[in-house]
Amino acid sequence: MKINGFAAFRAGADLEPFSFDRRALRSNDVEMEILYCGVCHSDLHQARNDWSDWSPTVYPVVPGHEIVGRVTAVGESVTRHRVGDAVAVGCMVDSCMVCDQCRKGEEIFCRSGMTATYNGSDRVTGDNTYGGYSKQLVVREEFVLSVPDGLDLSRAAPLLCAGITTYSPLRTWNVGPGSRVGVVGLGGLGHMAVKLAVAMGAVVTVISRDEKKRADALALGADELLVSSDEAAMKIKASAFDLIIDTVPVKHDVMPYMSLLDINGTLVMVGQIGALESVASTPLVFGRRRIAGSPIGGIAQTQEMLNFCARKNILPDCELIPMQQINHAFERMERSDVRYRFVIDMASLPANN
Repeated sequence: MKINGFAAFRAGADLEPFSFDRRALRSNDVEMEILYCGVCHSDLHQARNDWSDWSPTVYPVVPGHEIVGRVTAVGESVTRHRVGDAVAVGCMVDSCMVCDQCRKGEEIFCRSGMTATYNGSDRVTGDNTYGGYSKQLVVREEFVLSVPDGLDLSRAAPLLCAGITTYSPLRTWNVGPGSRVGVVGLGGLGHMAVKLAVAMGAVVTVISRDEKKRADALALGADELLVSSDEAAMKIKASAFDLIIDTVPVKHDVMPYMSLLDINGTLVMVGQIGALESVASTPLVFGRRRIAGSPIGGIAQTQEMLNFCARKNILPDCELIPMQQINHAFERMERSDVRYRFVIDMASLPANN
């Protein structure tokens, strides 16, 4: 069966309609109709081959790794999911499942490399993987997540990347009641970091270059907004945070944030991938502070995050768009003109051939 989707055929080109073959079901596969797919900043980078030095794009590329849908068929050995179930798929669709990291539930760190939902290599055939900007997906059972009752399917998709990308460091650094958390940037990742940290009982501060996002930050549940260009305000907040989550997706100077960390504090990079501005070791050494990175979480932690969001009624703020508006959405996303995540309604794509 030919699957309808949208793809970029070269760097810098608009996405356009693309029909392609999905593999037949293997015994441990789940087939799902895609209902909604979130639009991640990494989709834009991958479509434009911005990460050619470490993750070169194989064209045509069908982006999309924030996927929600319903099961339409299962392989003969599948036990976790049934036809009709509401399910989700994030950034991974396979891993070796036998290395030390996979056995610990950290498939993202698979020693032989996890298989990305798109622009990855199928572990059996070697074919390039195609993502969620399409009508259907076939995924190994272990990488299909259950969507808990109560989560709005039309808004849940960004949880599969923006949600887990911010939930994972909050859990890794043991955020809980009374934790002092700063969030740099208030976009797709940042607004989820605020909502999740607040739900965990943390005291949350949004760190922004100016006052423009104060009302938005407080509306999302943050306790305050700190203006990073205000030197006096920054000095007052010296040693005021246990954890700062930096969600800015482009190269920027992280040094102004280091003095905000208390002793043993951590700045976690979850947005930018690539070279940092020059970093001095002085605040690191004399405060036992650290700069760390964090990707998404493993499958078990992602399911934990979905369950947590269902219990706490946490959902991203979304703008629903038809597939045909994806290029305009990319343009708007690049200039931060979205509050805070685009979600594609896959009903806008024609039925498969």
